[in-house]
Amino acid sequence: MRAMVLTEMGSPLQLKQLPQPIPAAGQLVVRVHACGVCRTDLHLLDNELPAIPYPIIPGHEIVGRVISVGKDGDIRLLGQRVGIPWLGYTCGCCHYCINHRENLCEKALFTGYTLNGGYADYVVADSRYCFVLPDHYTDVEAAPLLCAGLIGYRALRACGQGSRLGIYGFGAAAHLVVQIAQAQGWEVYAFTRPNDSAAQQFARQLGAVWAGSSDCPAPVVLDTAIIFAAVGALVPTALSAVDKGGTVVCAGIHMSDIPAFPYSVLWGERRLCSIANLTRNDGLEFFALAAQMHLQTHTVSYPLEQANTALDDLRQGHFVGAAVLVMS
Repeated sequence: MRAMVLTEMGSPLQLKQLPQPIPAAGQLVVRVHACGVCRTDLHLLDNELPAIPYPIIPGHEIVGRVISVGKDGDIRLLGQRVGIPWLGYTCGCCHYCINHRENLCEKALFTGYTLNGGYADYVVADSRYCFVLPDHYTDVEAAPLLCAGLIGYRALRACGQGSRLGIYGFGAAAHLVVQIAQAQGWEVYAFTRPNDSAAQQFARQLGAVWAGSSDCPAPVVLDTAIIFAAVGALVPTALSAVDKGGTVVCAGIHMSDIPAFPYSVLWGERRLCSIANLTRNDGLEFFALAAQMHLQTHTVSYPLEQANTALDDLRQGHFVGAAVLVMS
């Protein structure tokens, strides 16, 4: 099979021919149809995640069909279209797992990071961590839902109650969250890279009531904010923009250092929290919602062999929405 492989720190992905994986007990082999390109993949390439097990195949927004199952597996899954997300395994017995917080499991394994991912023709996955996808999304449309959608949904849920939501960083996750938030009655204020008029127009098209540069003050006092951009300097900015009792949610897996800021920015029972990974229950809830809403996923497609180009275009902000690799 073809696979785009990260072989060492600082190296671009290399196209390699590898053996097709064989499923162990409880696993599935999936023929990959599409795989989303996520900013987390850039953090992997940039060595910003700990203990990367080189060589590794990135990709954790995987859509495909089951072609084989491991020993004692459910043969009814053969031919089913499934989605494979970031969370690929948890131990099930630590205090996090027992208390319904499997996203924090110390022994968790992650697709496209500590498990080989979907930048390939085939991938093997634990059947317990795969999702059945709503039928009315195409493979390309469904791919961004597997991380941008799931993490965005978890971040929005962490915001609590309110009516005015700020979103800092308007990429793949934000373009899905704004649709969910609007449907739930939020007014959304989108903050983009400075002078990124294309992203600002995109945000307004999707329902944001205001869109501007992240270095501009918020036009209203916000009730809560989500930071998708991996920019630590936005933390005090967002805290200054939310009202007393408001929440700022940091939704990325990696962020640059947060600068010092006066306590007065946090005072007033403002809260700062992070989102780490996802749970399978998040997936069940989110895909039930996605089945009802038919979210618009705006995508730019690339063939598998152009994964490095897709990653560079993501880094440079050359498109709005999400990039998706499509297998021939």
